[in-house]
Amino acid sequence: MRQGITDAVKHLLIINVVVFIGTLAIGNGEAFYQWFALYFPQNPAFQPWQIVTHMFMHGNFMHIAFNMFALWMFGTAVEQIFGWQKFIIFYLLSGLGAAVIQIAFLYFQFNTGLSTLVESGLSQTEIISVLSEGKYNTAWVPLLGDNFDGFVSAFNSTMVGASGAIMGVLVAFGMLFPENKLMLIFLPIPIKAKYFIPAIIALDLFSGLTGQSIFSPSNTAYMAHVGGALTGFLLMYFWKKNEKDKYRWN
Repeated sequence: MRQGITDAVKHLLIINVVVFIGTLAIGNGEAFYQWFALYFPQNPAFQPWQIVTHMFMHGNFMHIAFNMFALWMFGTAVEQIFGWQKFIIFYLLSGLGAAVIQIAFLYFQFNTGLSTLVESGLSQTEIISVLSEGKYNTAWVPLLGDNFDGFVSAFNSTMVGASGAIMGVLVAFGMLFPENKLMLIFLPIPIKAKYFIPAIIALDLFSGLTGQSIFSPSNTAYMAHVGGALTGFLLMYFWKKNEKDKYRWN
């Protein structure tokens, strides 16, 4: 396998860095977030293009640094097998899958709370109107109980980052190179990719369902990680099934 950076990965790195610099340079970040971060679809700030643009946005330096390192480390190897066109398709579809799963999860949280409030006699239109103003009614708290935070945060949520797409790439790497050994920075124990990557996905699923952060910041979109990984797995499965002679499988 040749060393160095591949074409698609190089251009993705450049785009992400340019957008990050633009985010810092224009309107102190607020303008780019308002335009390009992915908002909850019922939030008035939502725009259709955000489903794609959020993949090229990042919250801070460590966020983009970690994601771009992972893109270079795993994406280069995967692109060498796929070719740049197939890799770009795979990357974008994994990111879209991540967004769909995360939004579906947020809808579940939001609709659970919304149904409770509507059943208590409140108007759905008025509820949405209050939330759209960035507010909430304190009368909702006793009605929703433990579901209150999830209900309000789902409506006000924003998602940025390439993590979902990169999780798909990570799955592809694990399926193409299952015997390669990987390790976490803070846990320097080499583990084969075929064990390491499912463990990472399982931790994300646990955090997404329980709200308990283990390695990542508490505001991480864990279900987007799971969605990207799931999309990547499905793409790999069907591509392997339909084009098994085209790729080298270890």
